[in-house]
Amino acid sequence: MGMLSLPGFLSCGKKKDFSLSNEKDAHASGSDENSERGNWSNKGDYLLSMVGYAVGLGNVWRFPYLTYQNGGGAFLIPYTLMLALAGLPLFFMECSLGQFASLGPISVWRILPLFQGVGITMVIISTFVAIYYNVIIAYALYYLFASFQKVLPWSDCFSWADELCSKTRLVSDCNTTLDGETIHANYSFITSKNLTCMNGTINYKPVQFPSEQYWNKVTLQRSRGLDETGNIVWYLALCLLLSWMIIGAALFKGIKSSGKVVYFTALFPYVILLILLVRGATLEGALDGIEYYIGRQSNITKLMEAEVWKDAATQIFYSLSVAWGGLVALSSYNKFHNNCYSDAILVCVTNCATSIFAGFAIFSILGHMAFLSKRPVSEVVDSGFDLAFVAYPEALSKLPVSPLWSFLFFFMLLLLGLDSQFATIETLTTTVQDIYPKVMKKLRIPITLGICILLFFLGLVCVTQAGIYWVNLIDHFCAGWGILIAAVLEIIGIIYIYGGNRFIEDIEMMIGKKSRLFWLWWRMCWFFVTPVLLMAILVWSLVTFSPPTYGSVSYPAWGTAVGWCMIIFCVIWIPIIAILKIVKAEGNLCQRIVSCCRPAANWGPYLECHRGERYSHVVDPKKEKEHEIPTVFGFVY
Repeated sequence: MGMLSLPGFLSCGKKKDFSLSNEKDAHASGSDENSERGNWSNKGDYLLSMVGYAVGLGNVWRFPYLTYQNGGGAFLIPYTLMLALAGLPLFFMECSLGQFASLGPISVWRILPLFQGVGITMVIISTFVAIYYNVIIAYALYYLFASFQKVLPWSDCFSWADELCSKTRLVSDCNTTLDGETIHANYSFITSKNLTCMNGTINYKPVQFPSEQYWNKVTLQRSRGLDETGNIVWYLALCLLLSWMIIGAALFKGIKSSGKVVYFTALFPYVILLILLVRGATLEGALDGIEYYIGRQSNITKLMEAEVWKDAATQIFYSLSVAWGGLVALSSYNKFHNNCYSDAILVCVTNCATSIFAGFAIFSILGHMAFLSKRPVSEVVDSGFDLAFVAYPEALSKLPVSPLWSFLFFFMLLLLGLDSQFATIETLTTTVQDIYPKVMKKLRIPITLGICILLFFLGLVCVTQAGIYWVNLIDHFCAGWGILIAAVLEIIGIIYIYGGNRFIEDIEMMIGKKSRLFWLWWRMCWFFVTPVLLMAILVWSLVTFSPPTYGSVSYPAWGTAVGWCMIIFCVIWIPIIAILKIVKAEGNLCQRIVSCCRPAANWGPYLECHRGERYSHVVDPKKEKEHEIPTVFGFVY
């Protein structure tokens, strides 16, 4: 390999700056290719951070339920196809985009200034999600601490329970035979006469299991609706504070510190899942649970239902965390010639394999619960909060040494939530770094802690007695259409306006020249299949919209209006920034729009040594800043 020329050597950040300043960004070290922004210490830090970001709570509490609901093992067919057609193409695109420009989700839109509002939408949605996602981590922390008892507090109907609480189903009435005649009587009369109920005629009282009442009455102190805010639940507020302290401590040096933490937070959940699977597989009734999950005979006919395909596409889309801005942010710290193609495939396959693996661990123990309570598995299966904090804790409470299994499960939920949250907060700090690099270099730790403190206070409304309604409301609106709109515009902007072939040439500058055959699949997906699928999901979501509910509790009209305001606030920046760009451009309207649809003068690889002939014209970012025009957020490049 030939020697590097001195200018190129210096421009790639391989040597120290000869300036008199001793300031050093915690992101950067002497071995970094990009001395200004910093790079991952090694490939493992990046891959585990990406896996931790993609693999989250949804892999444990949503995918298994969807599989059971949509034909068992047959659901894996649309799930795999949607991974290949929608998930992987978007994932690869975002990883390539961030790595090529070494910029975060807002600044990277130098590629297409007209669409810079899409980046702002991603960051705002990530902020909303960070607020409520950490509340869920706080729930996991509370249950984790509650597991340090000889008897789990939700294992029986203790002093906090009401008359509806019961560990078993209670018979209300049934038909029986008395003196040769069939009569209908309540169960107390039947037992007093030593009679027996006729099969198929038994009616049960509406009861709630201890874990359900513990979740509502003790953990949440849940009010009757969004209208009744109530008080802040102090122990949840403390758990929320602790979770933000953990995140602040892990991110105080940016990727240099979080990249080390994820070796534990991303890998240890797999150890716990394996332990839970082995334990679950040895229990009576486990096979029944697994058969409900995958299906003794998978229902292939389910594939004829459009809902199944929509569920598969939606699960893939949200599970991989595309269009949240985090993939761009994390990839922006890669070295320029990193093989982002193999990384994308590895992380996507790992994410989906984790979902399938988690299903076996979850359903084996739910099957045992169904066996003990003499109920069909379908009556103990649930998704979301009810699976994580009601059904599964109830099942764990029935195991020998139940506090140990409960501790392991909630510790796993804690870790799954934390590393996803690390990447979300890193998305916000990366945005600040790109806009104010000098400030971030001096004040990285105060800014990171400031973001955590601000989001903690914003999250306090979610730990009031009406907190769960707010969590559900933000999830229903912000984590839905906003992300879909951002994804649709992202792929349209990059492939159809910037140019798909041009984007492929950018990728080849990083990973090397590839054959036409290699790009055939990606072209087919990027130019046609993926945009069509995303549009179909978006339209379907709008057509099938229903007002938010939490269980049987409906939201007041003002609550739904707040939800709409949140999503409007997230996406309104797309047209606002587009209009601002057009207004500030020169020429007539048509010329202005065309000008805004061209890459900015400083679009290209961050370091001069990587630009080659294709980007030899690129204006140096430092020089360009002298000519920037500030706008509402300083987002003009």
